[in-house]
Amino acid sequence: MDKYYEYPHTVGFEETNIVGNVYYVNYLRWQGRCREMFLKNHAPGIVAELQDDLKLFTLKVDCEFYAEITAFSELSIRMRLVELGQTQIEFGFDYVRLDPGGGETLIARGSQRIACMRGPNTRTVPARVPDALAAALEPYVLAGRGAR
Repeated sequence: MDKYYEYPHTVGFEETNIVGNVYYVNYLRWQGRCREMFLKNHAPGIVAELQDDLKLFTLKVDCEFYAEITAFSELSIRMRLVELGQTQIEFGFDYVRLDPGGGETLIARGSQRIACMRGPNTRTVPARVPDALAAALEPYVLAGRGAR
C-alpha cells in the first residue's frame, strides 16, 4: 500500500450549504490546507524560503465527488506525490470518510499541480523544485509514479 500524508478534518457547519451537505469549494480548500500542513511538518525549511523569494503557484486543481458528507463527518485527506518534475509537482488527494465503526469510505478524489517560481512579482520565473522539498516528498510517491 502506498504511503500518504494524512490531514484529519472534522466538517463544521460553516462548510455546508443550505441543503446540509459540504459545499464543493471546501474540498479545494482542504487540498491547500493539507499541502500547507505537509510543509509545516515535513519541510519547514521550505516555509522559510516561501517568506524569501520561493513561490508555489497552483496551476490546476480538480476534484471528483463520489458521495456526500455533512457537518461533523470525520475525514482523512490523504496526499500522495503523483509526479515530481524539474519545476512542477503534481499531488493526488483521496478524501476518506472515517466511519464510527472503523470503516472508511472514499468520498472524493482530487489532484493539484503546482509550479515552483522565484523572483520578484514583476519578474517571477520558473525554478527547480528545492532539494529539501523533493526529499520530503519522496516517501509519498504514488506507486509506479513520481520519477524526476
